[in-house]
Amino acid sequence: MAIQGTIPVAFGTVFPFGAYALGIEAITDFETKRPQMDKDSGLPLWAVDVIDADPEARGKAKSVKVKVAAEYCPTLPDEVPGLPFRPIEFESMSVMPYVDDNGRRPRVAYSLRAKGVKAPGGPANSRKTPAGAGAGKDGA
Repeated sequence: MAIQGTIPVAFGTVFPFGAYALGIEAITDFETKRPQMDKDSGLPLWAVDVIDADPEARGKAKSVKVKVAAEYCPTLPDEVPGLPFRPIEFESMSVMPYVDDNGRRPRVAYSLRAKGVKAPGGPANSRKTPAGAGAGKDGA
């Protein structure tokens, strides 16, 4: 099979109406209580809580987490005055389909990944915070 692992996808394909970041936090391995590491890069994983701006999105599809592998906690774009969320774009996104069998019946679900975050239409955010510092829900 030609496709193995994650499938590259454009940000606009996943979030055609845009996306808003709520916060970011380190992903911790449940068993070891240590930071979870990306299998490909060996870097710590961070979860960005995202609201899909698509007015048709409902339920679980409205709020998702996008995993970002980075040495330091990625810095979210600045807040926009008057908005409770931060408009965001993800760089080099990929999707990994999997079978979620935690409900009454199995369903296909998707794990979203990105290599970076930035303000919509802007350059990548180069400000970074060392791992463990400021990795709370509100970002760094």
